[in-house]
Amino acid sequence: MNAPQTSNSNASASPVVQPSAGNTKRKRALTALASVVVVAGLGWAAYEYLVASHYESTDNAYVQGNVIQITPQIGGTVTAIMADDNDFAKAGQALVQLDPADVRVTLDQAEAALGQAVRQVRTLYANNATLTAQIALREADVVRARSDIARASDDLKRRQSLTGNGAVSKEELSHAQQQLDSAQSALSAAQAAVLAAREQLASNQALTEGTRIEQHPSVQMAAAKVREAYLATQRTALQAPVDGYVAKRTVQLGQRVAAGMPLMSLIPLGNVWVDANFKEIQLRNIRIGQPATLVADLYGKKMEYKGTVTGLGAGTGAAFSLLPAQNATGNWIKVVQRIPVRIALEPGQLAEKPLRVGLSMNVEVDVSRQDGKTLADAPRVATQAQPAVVQDNAADDAVRRVIAANVGKGSAVASSRIAQPRTPK
Repeated sequence: MNAPQTSNSNASASPVVQPSAGNTKRKRALTALASVVVVAGLGWAAYEYLVASHYESTDNAYVQGNVIQITPQIGGTVTAIMADDNDFAKAGQALVQLDPADVRVTLDQAEAALGQAVRQVRTLYANNATLTAQIALREADVVRARSDIARASDDLKRRQSLTGNGAVSKEELSHAQQQLDSAQSALSAAQAAVLAAREQLASNQALTEGTRIEQHPSVQMAAAKVREAYLATQRTALQAPVDGYVAKRTVQLGQRVAAGMPLMSLIPLGNVWVDANFKEIQLRNIRIGQPATLVADLYGKKMEYKGTVTGLGAGTGAAFSLLPAQNATGNWIKVVQRIPVRIALEPGQLAEKPLRVGLSMNVEVDVSRQDGKTLADAPRVATQAQPAVVQDNAADDAVRRVIAANVGKGSAVASSRIAQPRTPK
């Protein structure tokens, strides 16, 4: 009646598990996520290899420029200020005026000293002729003394020949001998006077030989003092050396300033650059001449500046800091260093969107070109002011005027004639 149900019990012991709908969705989601990660990784790797590896960027970059200190070359009292902060000044424009009264007095004294030096040198040239005449006079004294010796010697010989018959007394013979001795002494004195006169002439010739009055060292020294005083009168007006904007004015009216004291600064904003401080590991591929793209926080991304790498710093910022790091210590911690990279900007863009010194910049350098150098091999043209040629010419005119007023008529011609007078034999 009860038959065994073996097949039914086996079927109930091993049931078939059907996959649920939730597990299938999760597997698909994980697969999709893994695919996205793989694709993103491949995309990032491709971007890094094809694009990002060709650029180096940093936000540690700031605008730099020439900050020209306006300092006086002489001391004085400020009587006028012709420029204030943020004003634009053209090259040659007067910025500060000092009181010229003191330097004008110094100029008058220098001109008077020059005139005195010219007249003293004229005296030296005139003394050559005087001393030459003195030599001739002393030589005439020598001739006269020799004549007196000859006469006294003849008188003595005649009296000595008459001493045997008693015609000449011993007293008269003694007087004749004294006259001969006196004549010999006069000859020695005259010869010494000739020698002294020749020495005086040689000494005076050493002061005048081979030069004219206007070229004499004493005149040249006095002329240099006149030029110095004249330049001081021109330096009472402090002029702008280049075009630029006035900043940090500290001078006030009536202030007594000394030479070298900073009065204000002048910044030529048309000639600024950017110092981008890259990490040392970023400098492997940076070369001079590579193009760069810069963005200023002042204008934002709507204004992109084009630049060119012009130089890499010779040292890190820590090496030139006021308190350099002492790395030879026990608690040393490595710190990644930065080196400034100078980037020149296009003048046209600076004229359109001017920058100020100290503004922050974002810099991106295209390092795909590797044919440039890492160190500059030639200096760049430096900013320089125009030389004061007009002032020098005016100072020379003042010197010539004073010399001409004191040299006398015909002295310039006569000086060349008497510069080397002949010494009589």
